Formats: sequence, structure tokens, C-alpha cells
Amino acid sequence: MSSITPHFLPTGTVYGTLLNFRAEAEALAPQMTQPPYKAPPKAPVLYVKTANTWSPHGSAITVPAAVPEVEVGASIGMVIGAEGDVEGFVLMNDLSIPHASFFRPPVKFKCVDGFLGIGPVLRDAQEVADPASFRVEVRINGELRQSLDFSQLVRPARQLLADVGDFMTLAHGDVLMLGCGPGRPLARAGDRIDISAPGFEALSNTLAKEAA
Repeated sequence: MSSITPHFLPTGTVYGTLLNFRAEAEALAPQMTQPPYKAPPKAPVLYVKTANTWSPHGSAITVPAAVPEVEVGASIGMVIGAEGDVEGFVLMNDLSIPHASFFRPPVKFKCVDGFLGIGPVLRDAQEVADPASFRVEVRINGELRQSLDFSQLVRPARQLLADVGDFMTLAHGDVLMLGCGPGRPLARAGDRIDISAPGFEALSNTLAKEAA
């Protein structure tokens, strides 16, 4: 019998959250007052990372030939438990094709095959005293490119979960990302992306060029 532990993959729907880091929300504040919205959003801004995007830790993620570089969106996902609580937390690499639309993230830029690195292991929520203590680092080819401090969220984990619950039900196995910070680094085919955080097993993926 194999002793290899399988990599974590979701059993439900994966939701991303936009504008949940204060610096990102502040940078985009002027755009929020422009048409057609004319005001900042009052509820969390969510999008779905469809199942075709899921890539386990250690796998190669194919970058379409027409895409010169992709945006790395390091995040931590809350995995929903059977009682609607948080069962655990997992590192995520929410890749997207660079784009300017933040209120209505276009599916064709965010839901490319393989564009969500996941895992490798779920961290039990009971081990986590406060998700605001999370600190995430992004390295591309070994070089530190981004550091994220999850005490800087607009909606901390508990509040985000409650505010989303006001308008929709999250099911057991669903994953709700806490958000991606500003200044997301860019990567291209051939690069290795490592996302790490104290208390988590690091998430690593390589970007591969699409075959001709």
C-alpha cells in the first residue's frame, strides 16, 4: 500500500474575493466612484474559479501561447466544514491573465485551464488562533517577489464568511479565498512559483509553454 499522502483538492466550489486587501481597495477607490457603479461595493465582490482551473501542488500549469505573462495571485482559502464553519485553510495561487476589470472579473482571463494552484495540504482550523496572523511570501525562480500580511484585510476571515453568508449559502467542501494583495507579480512560461507561509506546507507550481 502506498504511503504517499494525496494532495488536497476541493470537493465543492472555489470562490475568489476581490478588493479585500486595504491597499488594493484604496488604490482602486477612485475607479469605484465612476460609472457604471458610482460607489464602492457594499458586499464582498466574489468570482468563481471553476474546476477546470484546479492544479495540484507540484504540477505544471500550461500558459496559452498568446499570453506573454500571467499575474500571480497568492491567497489563502478557507475550506468550509459540515456545519458552515471553517474546517481548514489552504494556500492558493490564483493565476489570471492581466486585465483591468475588477468589478466584473472576466471568466476568460481567470478561468483558463489549470489557473489555480492548490495545496498541498489542508491546515486544520483548530491550529489557527487568528487568521490575521497569516504571512505569505511569493518567490519566482527563488527570488522573493511579494509579501502579504493578512492583518491588512478589509474584511477579516470571520467577517468575510459572515458577510458572504448574508446573501448565499456556502456548502461543505466549498472554498472561500481571503483575497489577493496589491502588486501581484508577473510570471511567464518556464518560471517556478513558490508560495509559502509559516505553519503551511509550501505550494509550488511551474509554468509550462503551450505545445504548438
